[in-house]
Amino acid sequence: MGTLRYAILGLLNRKAMTGYDLSKEFQTSLAEFWHAKHSQIYPELKALAEDGLITFQTEITGTVLEKKVYSITEAGKTEFLQWEQSKSKIKRLPKDEFKLRLFFSDSLPKQAQIQLLTDQLQQHEQWLQRLHGDLSKFDTIPPADDAAFSDYLVLLGAISREKSMCDWLQTCIRLCETKTPFTTS
Repeated sequence: MGTLRYAILGLLNRKAMTGYDLSKEFQTSLAEFWHAKHSQIYPELKALAEDGLITFQTEITGTVLEKKVYSITEAGKTEFLQWEQSKSKIKRLPKDEFKLRLFFSDSLPKQAQIQLLTDQLQQHEQWLQRLHGDLSKFDTIPPADDAAFSDYLVLLGAISREKSMCDWLQTCIRLCETKTPFTTS
């Protein structure tokens, strides 16, 4: 079964949501490590309902606007928790166009190679700033039994990854500029 199904079940395990609410979660809370398009979410919701893993109630907003509010069923909770407790194999890294370009950057003039790295560094530094902004929403480390604690852990991982990426890119730039190796600290 696809992982999207478990992402949706996990969100619904936290609270009941509309399809729109789920889409927003994929654009915000989950965006750092998982993405799904609106056009993927609704067919998955239909399949989950057909499989008896979620249910929905139709609510009327105003005089005519109908919206479905989805909830996880006991069968859905059971399947989600089985998936949650299963071991994850390390996946091969996703395709990375930048690293492919860098691999072949020996065909570029030195300044173009440095510019390629500098552009990427600037993007990662901006992303790191955004992640630090996200971290500022936590006044303290949330309690371990709070859903926010898991969010906090993932955010720390993202910050660590971006710091590491920035360090690596800075080292690459220095190497291109001087062609002398640097030790990592």
